[in-house]
Amino acid sequence: MERREEQPGAAGAGAAPALDFTVENVEKALHQLYYDPNIENKNLAQKWLMQAQVSPQAWHSSWQLLQPDKVPEIQYFGASALHIKISRYWSDIPTDQYESLKAQLFTQITRFASGSKIVLTRLCVALASLALSMMPDAWPCAVADMVRLFQAEDSPVDGQGRCLALLELLTVLPEEFQTSRLPQYRKGLVRTSLAVECGAVFPLLEQLLQQPSSPSCVRQKVLKCFSSWVQLEVPLQDCEALIQAAFAALQDSELFDSSVEAIVNAISQPDAQRYVNTLLKLIPLVLGLQEQLRQAVQNGDMETSHGICRIAVALGENHSRALLDQVEHWQSFLALVNMIMFCTGIPGHYPVNETTSSLTLTFWYTLQDDILSFEAEKQAVYQQVYRPVYFQLVDELLHKAQFPSDEEYGFWSSDEKEQFRIYRVDISDTLMYVYEMLGAELLSNLYDKLGRLLTSSEEPYSWQHTEALLYGFQSIAETIDVNYSDVVPGLIGLIPRISISNVQLADTVMFTIGALSEWLADHPDMINSVLPLVLHALGNPELSVSSVSTLKKICRECKYDLPPYAANIVAVSQDVLMKQIHKTSQCMWLMQALGFLLSALQVEEILKNLHSLISPYIQQLEKLAEEIPNPSNKLAIVHILGLLSNLFTTLDISHHEDDHEGPELRKLPVPQGPNPVVVVLQQVFQLIQKVLSKWLNDAQVVEAVCAIFEKSVKTLLDDFAPMVPQLCEMLGRMYSTIPQASALDLTRQLVHIFAHEPAHFPPIEALFLLVTSVTLTLFQQGPRDHPDIVDSFMQLLAQALKRKPDLFLCERLDVKAVFQCAVLALKFPEAPTVKASCGFFTELLPRCGEVESVGKVVQEDGRMLLIAVLEAIGGQASRSLMDCFADILFALNKHCFSLLSMWIKEALQPPGFPSARLSPEQKDTFSQQILRERVNKRRVKEMVKEFTLLCRGLHGTDYTADY
Repeated sequence: MERREEQPGAAGAGAAPALDFTVENVEKALHQLYYDPNIENKNLAQKWLMQAQVSPQAWHSSWQLLQPDKVPEIQYFGASALHIKISRYWSDIPTDQYESLKAQLFTQITRFASGSKIVLTRLCVALASLALSMMPDAWPCAVADMVRLFQAEDSPVDGQGRCLALLELLTVLPEEFQTSRLPQYRKGLVRTSLAVECGAVFPLLEQLLQQPSSPSCVRQKVLKCFSSWVQLEVPLQDCEALIQAAFAALQDSELFDSSVEAIVNAISQPDAQRYVNTLLKLIPLVLGLQEQLRQAVQNGDMETSHGICRIAVALGENHSRALLDQVEHWQSFLALVNMIMFCTGIPGHYPVNETTSSLTLTFWYTLQDDILSFEAEKQAVYQQVYRPVYFQLVDELLHKAQFPSDEEYGFWSSDEKEQFRIYRVDISDTLMYVYEMLGAELLSNLYDKLGRLLTSSEEPYSWQHTEALLYGFQSIAETIDVNYSDVVPGLIGLIPRISISNVQLADTVMFTIGALSEWLADHPDMINSVLPLVLHALGNPELSVSSVSTLKKICRECKYDLPPYAANIVAVSQDVLMKQIHKTSQCMWLMQALGFLLSALQVEEILKNLHSLISPYIQQLEKLAEEIPNPSNKLAIVHILGLLSNLFTTLDISHHEDDHEGPELRKLPVPQGPNPVVVVLQQVFQLIQKVLSKWLNDAQVVEAVCAIFEKSVKTLLDDFAPMVPQLCEMLGRMYSTIPQASALDLTRQLVHIFAHEPAHFPPIEALFLLVTSVTLTLFQQGPRDHPDIVDSFMQLLAQALKRKPDLFLCERLDVKAVFQCAVLALKFPEAPTVKASCGFFTELLPRCGEVESVGKVVQEDGRMLLIAVLEAIGGQASRSLMDCFADILFALNKHCFSLLSMWIKEALQPPGFPSARLSPEQKDTFSQQILRERVNKRRVKEMVKEFTLLCRGLHGTDYTADY
């Protein structure tokens, strides 16, 4: 870190005077910080105090601020200033002052041992920082010295006060090490030194913890100190006695939390798995907590059950592999697993009556992974032992996933309901994972249970139990191919028998049917068993998400088998759309579902259904087009346009999305004649233009109109061809009146799909020239207010160069003006716009040779581009964009080498360009490196990153570590 001396102050009115960091001024500023009601004065005081802490005067004033007559807030500031000076400006301290500084800190800590606790802690942190800076050379036995000094009998402070002060110091030492800014090589040396020094700490901690006379506050501090030290990866065997003492302390309610923390930290060290013998000794200690756990559960003591569960899970999760390897101890490890199972199935509903069960889920993943990673023979043995355990786990998880009674659930807060939803998702993920171990037998098990539940007359029916079993099925079927499972036909047969009297159960029934949609596509005769349920659920607004998403899945996966049901599906969908049962997003999904459905019908059937489906909306749109624009009109228009564009997104009679599945799955012949979507678009084209004419200056309506055509173009591809001329004409008129980014994005789509076809080139060329001309005019007027338009324009230019460079051959295209505008766009503050502009140049520069106008403009104005790129690298652009600018340099070097070698030397000549921090040698080295590298783009990116750090004065600093 740069050393900051006296800086311009921010004292302001009422703050401490300018830069005179005296004790009096610090006190005034602290008073202002704590007691001034004016927030601006508080902020000014805080800013000034931060400068005071790092000022050279802080060395002197800190000790004065610690005087006994000062209030704790002032003393605290003095202690904090000392810590900052020691930890950040250690190099400022002359070596001959180390000992006196150490002695002063010891004196102050002894004095504050019976004073303010917060000040004591800050002084301990300061001494810890000093010790870390001096270890191991200047203060080889720092920790042992601390222990010795605080145990001296001639101290004025009573024994307990000294003991607590020492423990505070020993606790903060490892914590300070973890957060210290020590260089890497020093960190390693100090860590080794501390590992040796724990020999001076642990015997003291053991003695204090095991002494019956030790007061509770001391034992509490001992446990916290132990917890702090084990995080330095102390060998687990060295901690044995303290861990055992911590287990004993679990019986004391005051020490419970600290004991749990210490034990968990000790067990969880990454290195602990090397000490298998110690781990094996810990299992009986953990198992010995079972009675305390049972009592806690019985008494509803969630804190205790949570803490004991954390200990059991820490041992099982961190060391399952090491403990499974000890085959002769398999029974004790199995007992630990069963204890964790008890925690998984702990009674009560998460998160209202218990919060423990969720801690165990990761353990089950880990155990399964470890079992499945063994060689075949050992794996077979453990599979035999643990398959029954995992079947029990499934039962426990499905029991935990059950909803409470409707009455109880009604009292839950929205936050509790959301936590429960997330918890069920975690259970779902675990069940899906467990399938890998249990396989098809798991599905059979769930099916048998569901069958018994739905057909048994002995037990009272529980919708919660039914819902949980279905939820388990759905969890697995959503991600695992169940097409070959022999229980799915039975499940599909059972679903209609479920008595659905509850929203949660109905939702799960829907999602289960959705998860089985691929299976239904292979067994179309079963569609009729479940489709009526889905169509019935569509009418219930409470089942909106589940019913609509399930219908969409069925229409997507089973579309070739749905023609017999199409009329019914369309009629029910139309009815719920007209009644406005669903929210906007579900209406859009429903339209996508209908698009999939219609794609599989004959053309005349599609047109007939489209007519009945769209007519009411077209009539509504005609009516809206006549009205004077107002906010409610706008919402209705955007909604209708959204419905149309979502329908056209999936209505694909050429089955482009099926192409990847191979021709054998294309069950329908390629239709002849015009595409139904094109027929509809041509019919409503005039109406859309009429709507546009009234709403041209509204970005949302223009975007919604463009979305209809953009989604249609993407889906129909070549089938959209008949619409190209009139769409180009409409886009041109739209963009000329009020330029908007969405029109440019649609133009880019047309260029991408149709520009290379001779028949469509004339209208696309005319549109391209028109939008370019309009955008160039926008640049002349000042484009800074339209970064989205500039972004989309750059992307359009890049697409044109990539797809049809001939667009740049037209004499009417002012390539020079386009080039200059793109250079201007490189200087925009918005990252997406800069990226798009860089993308344009990386497409343009390779065309220097083949497109004469491009070659000419690069020759004339390329130097201007290079200077803009160097300015950006020099510090004017975000460091996250450096790869994009490196791409331009690489393209210049590859395609304009002779020009670049001349320009780069000239451009870097002026002093202070592109950064005042650069020496002529550094600039020269950079230009030579760039000119040498014409093949490896990655190397150029590295050079640019290195150079930009030099330009910004960040090279070699900690600040660059994350980049």
